[in-house]
Amino acid sequence: LYRAARRLMGLVTDKPGTHDSVDGLEKIDEVIWIDQGGPGATPRANPATYVKAWDGIRQAFARQPLSRARGYTPGTFSFNTGKGRCPVCEGAGYELVEMQFLSDVQLVCQLCEGARFVPEVLEVQWKGLSVADLLRMTVDEVLTVLEPNTAPARRLRVLHDVGLGYLALGQPLNTLSGGEAQRLKIAHHLGTLKTSRGLFLLDEPTTGLHLEDVD
Repeated sequence: LYRAARRLMGLVTDKPGTHDSVDGLEKIDEVIWIDQGGPGATPRANPATYVKAWDGIRQAFARQPLSRARGYTPGTFSFNTGKGRCPVCEGAGYELVEMQFLSDVQLVCQLCEGARFVPEVLEVQWKGLSVADLLRMTVDEVLTVLEPNTAPARRLRVLHDVGLGYLALGQPLNTLSGGEAQRLKIAHHLGTLKTSRGLFLLDEPTTGLHLEDVD
């Protein structure tokens, strides 16, 4: 079905399986495949970055008077690049200790104590909060702080709508369960979908998932 839909839309795809016809494809503008694999992001990625909500939050911090006085840009508040992140853990908040015979161990960074940023960046406050404060808050908690009609709020609200409001904004994506990862993917696509005529195809969506994820 996925291949047939993509072929109808003129997109590159493998040859669909043998079938007589597929009815109704003319009623959709986009087809989205949701499998059970991980979100495919770096260990540093989190729900806020995955749904593109962190970009707007970084811009808001960069507009604060202290940021302007110091010449900070939105890039200063990125934990993936820039001079604002902790130089020891490089914005991860933890240090990875490789074990020879056991699983690798993640230890909280001794320099930033998990805050991800250097102290000077943490001095910038937006709505009385630092970037580290926001990353520790849950999606639902952050939604009570943001203005409702801003881009970050709209993107985070989709996370709430699919039942992921309990996730911390900065929780690493590689710590999510299979069901949480699927819901995160759905939220990402819902937040970026340019049409209301999208078809979502889920690969065995109930196999091994918690009843809350199935619902």
